[in-house]
Amino acid sequence: MNADAQPTVLEFFAGAGLARLGLGGWRTAFANDLDPAKTRAYAANFGSMGLRQDDVWDLSVEDLPAGRADLAWASSPCQDLSLAGTRGGLTARRSGAFWGFWRLIEALDDQGRAPRLIVIENVTGLLTSNGGEDFRTLAETLAHRGWRFGALEIDAIRWVPQSRPRLFIVATRDSVAGLSGPCAPFHSRGVVEAHGRLSGDARAAWCWWGLSEPLPMRGDLDSLLEPDADVVWFDDDRTAQLLRHLGSLHRRRLDAAAASTGRSVGTGFKRVRMEKGRKVQRLEIRFDGIAGCLRTPAGGSSRQYVLVAQDGGVRARFLTPREAMRLMGVGDDYRLPASVSAGLKLAGDGVAVPVVRALSEGLLKPLLAGQAVRAA
Repeated sequence: MNADAQPTVLEFFAGAGLARLGLGGWRTAFANDLDPAKTRAYAANFGSMGLRQDDVWDLSVEDLPAGRADLAWASSPCQDLSLAGTRGGLTARRSGAFWGFWRLIEALDDQGRAPRLIVIENVTGLLTSNGGEDFRTLAETLAHRGWRFGALEIDAIRWVPQSRPRLFIVATRDSVAGLSGPCAPFHSRGVVEAHGRLSGDARAAWCWWGLSEPLPMRGDLDSLLEPDADVVWFDDDRTAQLLRHLGSLHRRRLDAAAASTGRSVGTGFKRVRMEKGRKVQRLEIRFDGIAGCLRTPAGGSSRQYVLVAQDGGVRARFLTPREAMRLMGVGDDYRLPASVSAGLKLAGDGVAVPVVRALSEGLLKPLLAGQAVRAA
């Protein structure tokens, strides 16, 4: 790549285009997603040039732009690998879409124009799904084709007030120099143990990528919320009904927040727990200035609540799509769909923008430039 040229990216499973926002100065030569609502949002914000709404399995190498891209980014569906999903693994219907992406990479490789870098983003459950077999299979697949690769577990909480750990597998064919072993904080215990389960060519192809730790997060949850007067709060009856789902531990958390001086902002999700042999729906809350990991609004328990304890009272409401996007590091100039559900899905299925930016600046661009990759 010419030092003055924009690096190019093929963006698979592009969703709302949050990876594109994080990459910033990269030029997207191709973007694809199956979901009509996501592709409409993508087009509304970035235009439709190079955008294809198709199942990745229905694409052929002829559908991809000519030449060689610098990067292929794949945020393939995670439901079957997530702790919240069925954990069917990479062979399952949704997460199996990864193999539709990989067959395109192989076809590009056969034509001598495989991208210089690949990033595979997914939930951290990929490290352990099917007893670790999914990660081993993916690693062996990369190694078999001559890719050197490594994984980093990165939590968006280092940049934004949302707990959102994700796995990023970065692969290259170029000669690289990196760390000699794991280094905190991005080589988590899960990454180290997954590496330990590799053998043969996959272990030999592994790289311990370095990435500088970011500066402390700026702001907190309350700073990203809409003004109280601009959102719809539950009435007293609905709030009381919601709070009846609190268990003893979470009730004590709420009581402590309500008893404190000033304003305390918390978030919560409803979860089904086993208590005394039966399933009970519980509201689980936190008042540490951090939101829980955003989800897609597929069911009644998937929407995140905002709770404000102040002057001895408690108010509650749902998190809005705009607030959810702010928690993903997205600016207010991003055009959201009119549907609340569609907007929440864009955020819940997305990748945090500042995480992608840090990965691009700290690892991907240095790799393209042939620089050694080391932690600061």
